Amino acid sequence: MKLLQLFRRVLGAEYVSLEETAASFRLERKGETLFMLFEKSNGATDWKNNLDFPAKPYRRMDRLWFVHRGFMRVFRSIEPRIEARVSDERVKKIIVAGYSHGAALALLAYEYCVFHRPDLGGAIHGYGFGCPRVIWGVMGRELKERFRHFLVIRDGKDLVTHLPPALFGYRHAGNLLEIGRWNGKNAIDAHREESYLAALEEALA
Repeated sequence: MKLLQLFRRVLGAEYVSLEETAASFRLERKGETLFMLFEKSNGATDWKNNLDFPAKPYRRMDRLWFVHRGFMRVFRSIEPRIEARVSDERVKKIIVAGYSHGAALALLAYEYCVFHRPDLGGAIHGYGFGCPRVIWGVMGRELKERFRHFLVIRDGKDLVTHLPPALFGYRHAGNLLEIGRWNGKNAIDAHREESYLAALEEALA
């Protein structure tokens, strides 16, 4: 699926919102493909979680890794709702995508899918449009490998993709694709939906 088509799908989806965390997500199955989509920030609760960025261990495990606490809290509330769909053996391909706040959730959902469906191998792909930094600290080789099919899409100087600051120990996971590098938009305008749409359309021209 082309990035522009996928981004439009993310923007146009009808989302389920969980009252306790305001988490907004959508699951769509088309044949053997499961689409897992996550919405941008749409209220005060989302922004509260966005700004709650002290690092926290992701799970109790032998090899600890750390993530943004607010994003982890939101994703934890979603996990029980996606478990059955992800583990369904009729699903042979998974595409996870989100924008802004939703891109951070998409990254955690992507990792969840890779961890719980190792049988799918490279048939799990993740896309984070305007994705903030989610991972804190050094990523070991095994963790880096886990994110090798996750793509962070950054439009120009998009401010959100530089937060939380690298100075605080945060980093992107997966691969970074820069679009709209020469559009001249400032760091705030570069994060807007219309800027991403224009940059993606330009990339296809």
